[in-house]
Amino acid sequence: MINITGFVVLWLSCSVAMVLQILPVPSQFDAFRPDWLLACVLYWCIALPHRFNVVGAFVCGLTLDLLLGSTLGIRALSFSLIAYISAINYVRLRNLSLWQQAMVIGVLTVIDKAVIFWVNYILHAIHLPNGYFYSALSNMLIWPWIFLFLRKLRRRFRME
Repeated sequence: MINITGFVVLWLSCSVAMVLQILPVPSQFDAFRPDWLLACVLYWCIALPHRFNVVGAFVCGLTLDLLLGSTLGIRALSFSLIAYISAINYVRLRNLSLWQQAMVIGVLTVIDKAVIFWVNYILHAIHLPNGYFYSALSNMLIWPWIFLFLRKLRRRFRME
């Protein structure tokens, strides 16, 4: 059973990831901005699928939609879809090595970005910007550090 400290740590880590997600970066690096919240959500869905699942991902996506001022529900939909995919495959994902997990995270990030683009295309008839999927590369690169940091937090606060 998760204790109250573990619950606070889980949601605090998602809150920090949201802050990192909305921090401004120079325009030349914007295409390479990692999707911090998606990586955090994926970690918790893989590490604690019985505590953080599709509903938690939906709440995180909805909150990010509110913070970014985008169409309400787009990221909630994509985060829920990605959380569902990772939750049904969490045993397989846990048993992969760290670099293999990073490759899967890259694929899941591409799926997330594709869903967001697809819904925006249907609603607003936008065009695909150059470098739209570059954030998948940066998510792959930051995954080992996010994984190790959040695993250390999870073990430190005995979250099970």
